[in-house]
Amino acid sequence: MYNFESYIRRGLTFINNQAFPGNKKLSTLMIYATDLCDSACKHCLIWAKRPVSFLPYEKIIEIMGSNCITSHTNIGLEGGEFMLHPDAEKILEWFHKNHRNYDLLSNCLKPEGLIDAVKKYLPKRLLISLDGTPDTYLHMRGKAGYESVVRVIENLKEVVPVSVMFTLSPYNDFSDLQHVAEVCKKYGIDMRVGIYNDIAFFDTLDKAHETDIGSHKDEQPLQFGDIKSLKDAGVFEKNKIKRQAEESADITRPVHDMTKHFENFTNSIPPIVKEFKENYDFLVLYNEWRQNNVKLKCFSILDSLVILPNGDVPICQNLDLKIGNVFKDNLDKIFNGEDARALQKKYVHDCNLCWLNFHRKYDVILYRTFEKSFGKTVTSKLFGYYQWSADGKSYQQIINNVK
Repeated sequence: MYNFESYIRRGLTFINNQAFPGNKKLSTLMIYATDLCDSACKHCLIWAKRPVSFLPYEKIIEIMGSNCITSHTNIGLEGGEFMLHPDAEKILEWFHKNHRNYDLLSNCLKPEGLIDAVKKYLPKRLLISLDGTPDTYLHMRGKAGYESVVRVIENLKEVVPVSVMFTLSPYNDFSDLQHVAEVCKKYGIDMRVGIYNDIAFFDTLDKAHETDIGSHKDEQPLQFGDIKSLKDAGVFEKNKIKRQAEESADITRPVHDMTKHFENFTNSIPPIVKEFKENYDFLVLYNEWRQNNVKLKCFSILDSLVILPNGDVPICQNLDLKIGNVFKDNLDKIFNGEDARALQKKYVHDCNLCWLNFHRKYDVILYRTFEKSFGKTVTSKLFGYYQWSADGKSYQQIINNVK
């Protein structure tokens, strides 16, 4: 989905942001325009948030006037379900006219409206969610939306580039990944594999990385009443307190239970995944990371940002650490102000708490590219100490061992 030009532009942004930390530019900005959602996913409980929040059309346009946003900044419009925003088409029309470099993310549960909007406003890419077979989709996402996703693919694959996002989680397994890869191959479209993480905004229930892949597959879908009961029992508040304790402790290592034995799952990765760029390697390295063997700095937070529906701006997509709110300050001050720069410096160098593709794929590409061109010693001198495995193997050695 990303071409050579995309990598060059992001590399130039990296150089600028290292040289001018008070004038950083964004390569990627994800705008969570609303937390209203018509799905009922187990791996993301945005749909159960109340009251519902919306970023107003006027605020989104104001944000787009920020100095840290350039014509090359890739904007992601998502939710919740973005198409449920009351001004969804108005926002899409503005981007179509003023900033064509934007992606639209959708669950496709209202396929006809989405198909019409994409044909009319032509986002640069359409990113849609599909996490397994029809049965897995129903049990994991709570709605019978599989056929709607397929309908969207069939109607739009020749209109705009379509990318299917698959999340490997306790609620599906590698057979579901095989199925989704086959669907993508059938229609000639891209696939992106992500990992279930404890993203603060998502109010996740099951502990990521130590809850085994597929361990809750085919359990009954969640209902809103289930979530309300958990909220009334204080489960989410306890999880939040625990998360805050983890994030204020040792952020250099994953926080899941390292006393647990983690099975090496690399032989379970379907070979077809190798046909989709950057996913196979990402899964292999995840197998190493969850055993605390991968240590990389998180440079992605210097050029990638998210804005939540209530205006909060977290330092990254994963942590519950806010650097500002767009209803209180402008985005430039939030992203490039002195307080933000101090936090960014700390978390760039120390944080190793997640394996989110929004952040980690960038870091993996950055390190592997320099290592391939200049070797580990020079790369370490440029970026500081890093490792792909406990025994000090190079990136290529790690990948070659399982291919």
